[in-house]
Amino acid sequence: MKLRIHGVAVLTVLLSLSAVAPAWAAPAPVSTVIVDGVISPVTLRLIETSIVRAKAGGAQALVIQLDTPGGLERSMRAICQRLLNAEIPVVVWVGPTGARAASAGVFITMAAHVAAMAPATNIGAAHPVAAGGGTMDKEMSKKVENDAAAFIRTIAAERGRNADWGEKAVRESVSITEREAVRLKVVDFVADSIPDLLIKLDGRTVKTSQAVVTLATRDAIAKPIEIGFRDRVLAVITDPNVAYVLMMLGTLGLIFELSTPGAILPGVIGGISLILAFFAFQSLPINFAGLLLILFAIILFIAEVKVTSHGVLAVGGIVAMALGSLMLYDAPEVGFRVSWRVLVPTVALTAGFFLFALTLGVRAFRRRPLLGVSGLVGQSGVARGALGPEGQVSVHGEIWRAVADRPLPDGTPVTIVDVQGLTLRVVGSDASGGGTR
Repeated sequence: MKLRIHGVAVLTVLLSLSAVAPAWAAPAPVSTVIVDGVISPVTLRLIETSIVRAKAGGAQALVIQLDTPGGLERSMRAICQRLLNAEIPVVVWVGPTGARAASAGVFITMAAHVAAMAPATNIGAAHPVAAGGGTMDKEMSKKVENDAAAFIRTIAAERGRNADWGEKAVRESVSITEREAVRLKVVDFVADSIPDLLIKLDGRTVKTSQAVVTLATRDAIAKPIEIGFRDRVLAVITDPNVAYVLMMLGTLGLIFELSTPGAILPGVIGGISLILAFFAFQSLPINFAGLLLILFAIILFIAEVKVTSHGVLAVGGIVAMALGSLMLYDAPEVGFRVSWRVLVPTVALTAGFFLFALTLGVRAFRRRPLLGVSGLVGQSGVARGALGPEGQVSVHGEIWRAVADRPLPDGTPVTIVDVQGLTLRVVGSDASGGGTR
């Protein structure tokens, strides 16, 4: 009987241990990714890839560290849609200290399952603006504003956030600090760092597109998602300034190759640069009027190389290039414009290059020809043997067949007066009109 009691007790203990054993297991990791800069199609690709990789890697949540001045509306909407339909919890942390979530960043932050901010950060100023930085008519402005306001209200309602403040951020461009954001229920809490964020996330229950999930992040490991080489390269070349410089570099390289056939290296560099530039333009909001002006400038520069216009085509190309550079990107955000610090030196260097080439061309045009028939006429030579009147003369180290106007002795200086095929017609240029050496 005692053995049976002891056996039951041991079995009970083992069952108890098996029941609590999962609690001893290490919690699933939390994936993290940094989104820093203007919201663009590259940002959309990064966030989509991060969600997929976080889920595939068994992460219990994805933390997006956000610092953005805003970006493209279409990219922002696609990101929000992806967050609203995410299969795992997505946390947006506006950080580190000094970061901001402005314009499109407001929508992305409010679309997250959990939103947090670091100390000394701010969020707001989400009023829509016209593409290209221009002004919309009153009716169109109202339509765009109402559309953005409705979108942020539905996001806020879905995530249980302050919809009234979200609409105010759209219509009045208000902006608030992290403490005000917590008080107004725009974000959930303030976290000093990623480790502090994980501690404060622990025990929160969120609803994903698949299930209700309770986070256990207190002892979880934060695993940064490594950005692939392709994405890093794409992020670099899709910077508006880099894409613009690549296009200009490619243009100069091809023009130099056309003007100096056989140089090869400028053509290779120019071709690669142009291909990279056009690849970047696929992810950037390009204004085709600006692009056409730059292409027109290229045509004018090539024409200047081939046609003597005394600089008219080159000046026209410089003007077209400057205007096209200003109009190249069709977006109002500062991050989607060519910086003046890049635009001015680039146009100046391009202008200087063509003015320098033009100056050399004018000098070459004025210089006496050195080759061909016209280059030989008037040149001096020396008779190699007696000319009676036929013979040979030496001109700049070359031996030519020559016919003189009269017999001339060996070594007589001669002047070329005409060229007939490969025969030179010469006259004696000695003071006596002939004679011996």
